[in-house]
Amino acid sequence: MDTYLDHNATTPVRPEAADAISRALTQHGNASSVHRFGRLVRHTLDEARESVASLVGVSPANIVFTSGGTEANNQALRGFDGTVLVSAIEHDSVLGAREDAQMVDVDADGVLVIAQLREKLAQSEEPALVSVMLANNETGVLQPVREIVRLAHEHDALVHCDAVQAAGKIDVSFGHLGVDMMSVSAHKLGGPQGVGALIVRDGLDPEPLLRGGGQERRRRAGTENVAGIAGFGAAARIAREKLELFAELAGLRDDLETKLRAAFPDVVIHGVDGDRLPNTSCVGLPGMTAAIQVMQLDLAGVAVSSGSACSSGKVAPSHVLRAMGLDDAAAQSAIRVSLGWNSVPRDVDRFVDAWAAMAQRRSADATAQRAVA
Repeated sequence: MDTYLDHNATTPVRPEAADAISRALTQHGNASSVHRFGRLVRHTLDEARESVASLVGVSPANIVFTSGGTEANNQALRGFDGTVLVSAIEHDSVLGAREDAQMVDVDADGVLVIAQLREKLAQSEEPALVSVMLANNETGVLQPVREIVRLAHEHDALVHCDAVQAAGKIDVSFGHLGVDMMSVSAHKLGGPQGVGALIVRDGLDPEPLLRGGGQERRRRAGTENVAGIAGFGAAARIAREKLELFAELAGLRDDLETKLRAAFPDVVIHGVDGDRLPNTSCVGLPGMTAAIQVMQLDLAGVAVSSGSACSSGKVAPSHVLRAMGLDDAAAQSAIRVSLGWNSVPRDVDRFVDAWAAMAQRRSADATAQRAVA
C-alpha cells in the first residue's frame, strides 16, 4: 500500500468537500443573474464565503475569492504602490511578484531578523508593505507575525501574511495577528486545487489583477469558480471543526523524528529548534541529494517532497535552507515529510522503514568506496 506524506504540496480532498463540489456542479445558474437559478448559486457562494471567513475570524465581506494562493499573493504585492519588503524564505509566488522587492534575512532557525526589518522600514522614504509567511512550506517554522505587525505599523507600513500553509493546520486569526491582508488556499486544507482567497481588512482596497466585471465587489473580475469555492467552503468548515485533531499530528511527527534519529544518528532535522507546524519535518541525509531520496522512497511506495525547487529540469539548492545559512550540499540533501488529516501511525512506520533502509544502503556504499580508495 502506498504512503502519501506530501500534504504540504497538496492534501487529499476531504469527502465533505467532494460532496459540496458535486452538488455545486448540478447548479447551472450564474451568480450575477437575478433569477432563481442565479440566486441559488449566489447562496452557495455566500455559504462558502461564510465558512472561509469563520476559519480565519473575519467578516465574509473581507474575503476575495481567487484562483489560489499564488494569485492572492500577487494581488497583495502587485496592487501596492511603494516599498515592498519580503522575507528570504517566502514562497516563489511572493518572491517573484515584485522585481523591486527588498529581501529581509532570517536566522539559523528560519525566523525573520526583526532588527534588519526595523532598519529597512526606517530607511524607506515611501509607503511600505511587509510580506511574511505565517508558516514555512518546507520547514514548517512559524514566524513572529504579531511582532512584525507591531513594528510595521509603528512605521505606518502594511503587512501581508501568506497563511497558505498554516490555515486549517493551526489556529489562524486575522484579527489576532493584526495583519492587513492574508492569503489562503483550498487545496492545502482538504479542498480542491485552483481556488483560494485574499483576505483584506476593512478600509483597504488593493488594486485588482483582473478587471472587467463586478464580481467579488469589483476586487476580482471573472465568473466565480462555484464548484471550487463550494469545496473550499466545506473544507474550511471541517478543518475548523477538527483543528484539535490536526494538532495531535505533532505527536506523530515527533515519533517520526525520534525513530529517524535512532536509526541514523547523522540525520538532520531543519528548523527543529523553532516553533513549527504540527505536521512538518524537513529531514536532511548528508551525502545523498534530495532528488535521489525522493525517487528511492517513491520506489518503496512512499511519497514525500524534495526541499529543492525544480525549474527547467534543474534541481537547485533550497532557497529556504540557503537563507538559513546552510551550504549548497546540505541544502540539496533535505526532503520534506508532511502529514495530513488522514495520516495514521502506520504511515510514519512505513516512511521510517523505507528511509532507514535507504540511509543504511548509502552508508554501506560510502564505506565500500572508502575501502576501495
